[in-house]
Amino acid sequence: MNKWGILFLQLYFLYQLTSSPALALLLKTIRVGELLLLLMQLDSKITSTVPVSVLDLAAILDGFTPGDTFRNSLDLAQQAEKWGYTRYWLAEHHNMASIASSATVVLIGHIANGTSSIRVGSGGIMLPNHAPLVVAEQFGTLASLYPGRIDLGLGRAPGTDPLTARALRRDGSNGTDFPQQVQELQGYLSAANSANKVRAIPGEGLDIPVWLLGSSTYSAQLAGYLGLPFAFASHFAPTYLQAALEIYRSSFRPSAYLDKPYAAACVNVIAADSDEQAEHLATSFYQFALNIIRGTSKPLQPPVSSMQGVWHELEEEAVRQMMTYSFIGGPQTVQNQLRYFLQVTQVDELIAVSHIYDHTARLRSYELLASVSKW
Repeated sequence: MNKWGILFLQLYFLYQLTSSPALALLLKTIRVGELLLLLMQLDSKITSTVPVSVLDLAAILDGFTPGDTFRNSLDLAQQAEKWGYTRYWLAEHHNMASIASSATVVLIGHIANGTSSIRVGSGGIMLPNHAPLVVAEQFGTLASLYPGRIDLGLGRAPGTDPLTARALRRDGSNGTDFPQQVQELQGYLSAANSANKVRAIPGEGLDIPVWLLGSSTYSAQLAGYLGLPFAFASHFAPTYLQAALEIYRSSFRPSAYLDKPYAAACVNVIAADSDEQAEHLATSFYQFALNIIRGTSKPLQPPVSSMQGVWHELEEEAVRQMMTYSFIGGPQTVQNQLRYFLQVTQVDELIAVSHIYDHTARLRSYELLASVSKW
C-alpha cells in the first residue's frame, strides 16, 4: 500500500475516534497541516515502545480509611511492577477528604520498601511548601535506601486551597521564587556542593532524577531552560497541553541531565472488559471531578447507575472539559484512543491515573492498560 493509502486509512480510523471528547478537543488544538504530517509519520510513537507509568492519588474510598488506601496502593504498586510499568508516582495534596498522600515522602518510602525494581517517586512534591534543603535530605535518604529507583518530581502549586496553603507556607511564599528554589535544590544534590557550608547529607552527589511538573506553560519553559524532563498534568488541566509541549521542546537546552527533551503526559484511564462496564466504573470518577467543580471535598464515591440527577447540564459540560484527556472503555477502545493521543502529542511517556472505587476493578484497569500498551 502506498503512503496515500495508508494516510487514508489513518484518517478513517481517526474519524471513527473523534466521537471521543478528548480526541475532538485535541484535533481542535493543532493545525490541519501538522495533523497530516503527524499521521504520515509511520515510524512515530504509535509503532514504538512508549513507557507507561502510574500516578496514584491515594484516593480515600467512601466507607474506608487512609490505612485501607495505603494497603491498596502497595498492592497496586506490586502488581504494576509485575505488569511492567516504568514508575509509580504519588502526589502531594493537603486538606482533601478524598486524597491521603499529604505525607508524600513517607508513602514513597512505603511503596519503595514493598517493591523491588519499579521506580518510585513524587508527581509531585510542591516545592514552595518546603525548604529545598529538607527536600534534598528527604530524597537523599530515599535514594540511599533504594538506590537507582527514586524520582523527584517538583511542582509550584500549593496542592491545596488558599487557607491551607497559608498554613503550609509560614513565610508567605506564593511560589514566585520557584526557579530559584529548584536551582537551590539541584545545588544541594550535586557533588560540587561538598565545599559549601550548607550540605544535604544524605543527598549530596546522588543520582536523583529531577522532573518539573506543570499544568500551564510556566514549568514547561523552565524545564526546557534547565534541561530537565517535563510532565504535564493533562489529567485535570487539558487546555495548555499542546502549547506546553511545544514551548518545552522549543526552549530545551541540553544539560548534564538530558541531551534532548523528554516529555510525559498524565491522563485518566478507566479500562474494563467492556465499554459498558468501564462507563459504569467511570461514574465514580465523574463524581470526583464534580466535587472539584463544586469546591467540595468528599471521599471517592461508589459508582452509580446514572449521573442523571447527580449533575446538571452545565456541571457535566465543565467536568467533561476539565477531564478531556480521559480514556474510558474496553481494551480495544482504550488502545485506539491512546494510540492517536500518542501520535498527535508525540510524548515520550504516558502516565495513567485511575479513579476507580473498587480496588479489584482498579487493578483490572491497570492490567488491561498494560496489556494494550504495545503501540
